[in-house]
Amino acid sequence: MNASTEGTMKAAVVPEVNARWEIRDVPIPRPGPGEVLIRVHACGVCHNDVYLTRGMFPFPDLDPVVVGHEAAGEVVETGAGVTARRVGDRVGSTWVQAGCGRCEYCALGLPVTGQTGMSCAAPKMTGITAQGGHAEYLVVPASSTVLLPDEVGYDVAAPMLCAGYTAWSALLAGEPAAGERVAVLGIGGLGHLAVQFSRACGYETVAVTHSPDKHAIARELGADLVVSSGAELLEAGGADVVLVTGTSYEAASDMLQGLRVNGRIVLATIDPAGSFTIDPATPFWARRQRVIGSTHNGIGQLGKPLELVAAGKVRPLIETFPMDQVADAVDKAGKGDVRFRAVVTYH
Repeated sequence: MNASTEGTMKAAVVPEVNARWEIRDVPIPRPGPGEVLIRVHACGVCHNDVYLTRGMFPFPDLDPVVVGHEAAGEVVETGAGVTARRVGDRVGSTWVQAGCGRCEYCALGLPVTGQTGMSCAAPKMTGITAQGGHAEYLVVPASSTVLLPDEVGYDVAAPMLCAGYTAWSALLAGEPAAGERVAVLGIGGLGHLAVQFSRACGYETVAVTHSPDKHAIARELGADLVVSSGAELLEAGGADVVLVTGTSYEAASDMLQGLRVNGRIVLATIDPAGSFTIDPATPFWARRQRVIGSTHNGIGQLGKPLELVAAGKVRPLIETFPMDQVADAVDKAGKGDVRFRAVVTYH
């Protein structure tokens, strides 16, 4: 055990539902068998963190409540049996650590993905059912970490661990073929990355945003065309794949107007209040279109998007906050005032 990791650490604690986050001293966690202790350098603020602390999702049954699942840092201690990670490794941690291994879903023997988190009876999830990454140290299973390229800074890596992971998984789920057109609905934390992923993979890319002030940045990020609605997408020739990266399912439903024959619309985010609907007047079935749900595809899928960042082909746009301003970061993220991802630094 390293003497430097004994005692207490600073962590962003959520006192109760709808309360502002507070920096408090809490015990430094210890890694058990198969786990690693990470000295957190940066952790992103996901919109789901905001939903959790507002009570829109079940409030974490933790003591203290420390959320966050976009933590990037260095391994400072390994638990018994860990061979794939070493002290000094630069790593990122992800949302779902493991399934319970005993429920009906786990009996299917599927790999650990975001689907595990939503389907297992008792999943272990960073910042939800296990202590999160908005702290100076974090313990997670070594198997739920990914090695970070040396060229990618911790602050830039952090949003890739959920926002980038989600956007990349959505693109893969849409299965675009060579010559097809991809549209990205919502140019925010996920969407600004999805546009870049699509462009980096060689697809003609359309950005769809209701915000006129985002048109210029969408083009800078690689969009060949920017439109404001499903009707405008239709007028521009439609798209074979639509990636829904915003939080409005009403806006997602509107995109069906511009979905081509045999097209796929991928729901990659959560609307906690609305529902995705198909207008009965739309011959969706006759066009052989598909609606696809998408979530994190598994830890093995994170390597490629991180490589694209390392190569300079994708650039997460972040706003960084020091640890003592974490509550301000959460407030800005909740209001949608961050362009495009809030990241809190802890070391």
